[in-house]
Amino acid sequence: MKLDQTTGIKQGLTNYGDPEFSIYIRKAFAKAIGYTDDELNRPIVGIVNTFSGFNSCHQNFSDLIEALKRGILSQGALPIEFPTISLGETFTSPTTMMFRNLMAMDTEEMIRAQPMDGVVLLGGCDKTVPAQLMGALSADKPAICLVAGPMITGDYQGKRLGACTDCRRFWREYRAGQMDDEQMELINSRLCSSTGTCMVMGTASTMAALAEAMGMMLPGGAAIPAVMADRRRHAEATGRAVVAAIQKDLSPSRVLSKHSFENAIRVLMAIGGSTNAIIHLTAIAKRIGIQLTLADFDRIGDQTPVLVNLKPSGKYYMEDLAKSGGIPTVMKELEASLHCQATTINGKTLGENLMEVPSPPEWQDVIKTRNDPLLEEKGLTCLFGNLAPNGAIIKRSAASPHLLQHRGPALVFTSIEDLHNRIDHPDLNVTNDHVIVLQNAGPVGGPGMPEAGYLPIPKKLLRAGIKDMVRISDARMSGTAFGTVVLHISPEAAVGGPLAAVRDGDLIELDVNNKSVQLLVDDNELGKRMDNITPPKPHFQRGYGVLYTNHVEQAHLGCDFDFL
Repeated sequence: MKLDQTTGIKQGLTNYGDPEFSIYIRKAFAKAIGYTDDELNRPIVGIVNTFSGFNSCHQNFSDLIEALKRGILSQGALPIEFPTISLGETFTSPTTMMFRNLMAMDTEEMIRAQPMDGVVLLGGCDKTVPAQLMGALSADKPAICLVAGPMITGDYQGKRLGACTDCRRFWREYRAGQMDDEQMELINSRLCSSTGTCMVMGTASTMAALAEAMGMMLPGGAAIPAVMADRRRHAEATGRAVVAAIQKDLSPSRVLSKHSFENAIRVLMAIGGSTNAIIHLTAIAKRIGIQLTLADFDRIGDQTPVLVNLKPSGKYYMEDLAKSGGIPTVMKELEASLHCQATTINGKTLGENLMEVPSPPEWQDVIKTRNDPLLEEKGLTCLFGNLAPNGAIIKRSAASPHLLQHRGPALVFTSIEDLHNRIDHPDLNVTNDHVIVLQNAGPVGGPGMPEAGYLPIPKKLLRAGIKDMVRISDARMSGTAFGTVVLHISPEAAVGGPLAAVRDGDLIELDVNNKSVQLLVDDNELGKRMDNITPPKPHFQRGYGVLYTNHVEQAHLGCDFDFL
């Protein structure tokens, strides 16, 4: 029996101490599944199937896998799907972010451990795309992304609804007493009108766009709605493309470069994308030895206006972006400032791909031009100061302009539980000038850096007509959210960062134009407080929680594990 362990079914042999026997027994069990010798002699394409009953975004995966297999088989390869864990954003406690690295490890190890020549990363929900890219880059076999696609919009009283920007808007109105229970239940049944990811420019849409921008997805794949026939056609084309990538040995390390990530950052800024993308891109890049810093995001952001008119920064939805040309059209508008020589997974350079992109339709109002952008200012701004020595983030495009420069007294909550217990108390001493501060909600303190950074406005102020306040935390915020919210304070409070030293009444100054967030406390006093910080008790005593706590990096480093 010929021993060739480099490709197909004969690679990555189970160790029985006899390689030829390992091949013999593997083929026997493969034939039990129904494969023939002809099929077992073909290149193998793994399909990472992250379907789960606890992940509403991924309910169309059986359709996409069927289309994928058609494309793969048409090129003479053998598709084999396999499961990894799935992270459904609203179904996972305490937060999917805590398990992103676990999913990345699962993806990497299963690609390494099983015989495949290339892999399709089938994801979509917020943390699944970055987790899969992190794992696939570390495994470094030819890989391509295919996402579920966004939901289509629902409607309420003749107005379009989009999860989950409108979820948050209506919830704020409900808390303000402007909507009753019956209205909220009716809206609840119409917010998510189909399978797919959130149909606004939240984290799922953002990460799909950035996978396309960095060259790891076929052009046009990010915005096609989950329920459209075009989504299945895109899946079939992805199946054909992954076989071609195997033939050309287009592993991620050969596709991606610093220029690829700079292109992704440029697109992130132009689409008004999620703040979460900064953490994810940083972690993905590190997997192939590329160091992204907040300075990279700031430098590119300073040069890039917001062009895409989507919620929460604008007014439209992902299906509108798809009809207007999708991410290729956005990149065409950015072409002069992109690295067009960057390689992409279809074997062409970005510039060659963009040569095939037509001008946007004249009737559309979704993709603006650089000469007439949606917002002149950048969408995301990196902040520094004594409150955030390693940086923080604000989504400027979703903030209130009058609060971008603000000085006010701190109102401090020491944990998410403390926030929940006190924020709506009628005796809470708070005005709209206060800066609401949440401590111990970062990677270690959260635990898992939950999306708790969109701190609620106290009911007493909501009912007085206040719709926004400056809010600061070491947590994250959903990409679908809006407001003047400072996030990702690094280092976090739970590891002794200056955020832990803030006390009620301390003046805090936010100056977004000067990229500054400062605690206006004397340096000597701040030093004394820092020396007396008592860290919170650990959340975990065993298992993955202990591994996570001991090895997770801070937000400015991407929140990956230090050993990965």
